[in-house]
Amino acid sequence: MLLGQSIFQSVLTRLKRERDDEQPVEAAADFRVRGLGTGFVVSTTDEEPETGATGDTNAYFADLADISELEPGAGTQQEMEAQAPPSPGDLTSETPQPQPVEPVEPSIPVHLTRLTTDEIAGELAIVDVDTEATLNDKRRRFAKTNHPDGVAERFRPAATTRMQIANLLIDQAIRAREIHARMFG
Repeated sequence: MLLGQSIFQSVLTRLKRERDDEQPVEAAADFRVRGLGTGFVVSTTDEEPETGATGDTNAYFADLADISELEPGAGTQQEMEAQAPPSPGDLTSETPQPQPVEPVEPSIPVHLTRLTTDEIAGELAIVDVDTEATLNDKRRRFAKTNHPDGVAERFRPAATTRMQIANLLIDQAIRAREIHARMFG
């Protein structure tokens, strides 16, 4: 005990004295990099913000003048208004109005008209030396151009038929190779 006080009381007295001795800290201690967020938020009122984190936006706006000189078509307000398209009220009856264009129905692709087994087998060109891997590659290439999801809706039945026939032919060729490998393997 110091001078008749307990340790707790002496600590409290010392802390109170230190707090009273401290000078008020100015609001200049903001914890951000100056100029980092300056151009991102612009005040919409004439009032000063209550926080001490005010930035100098003059440097940002000074750079805008340099940028507008570099950009083609950028310039003063009068120049931009002169380049602006005419407002609807400025249009006269002399300008022709574009006629609406009717959508053109797409014609069926030629390959979707070939629906027989012989025509599709000719396109696949399956030969005896094809392996299962090469047959699967042929299936993927055929599906890339003939899959029903890749054509217009009205051509999907033809594309579906072509894919069914192609898958059947490729599956038969794979099965034939498997049987041949088991028998003569």
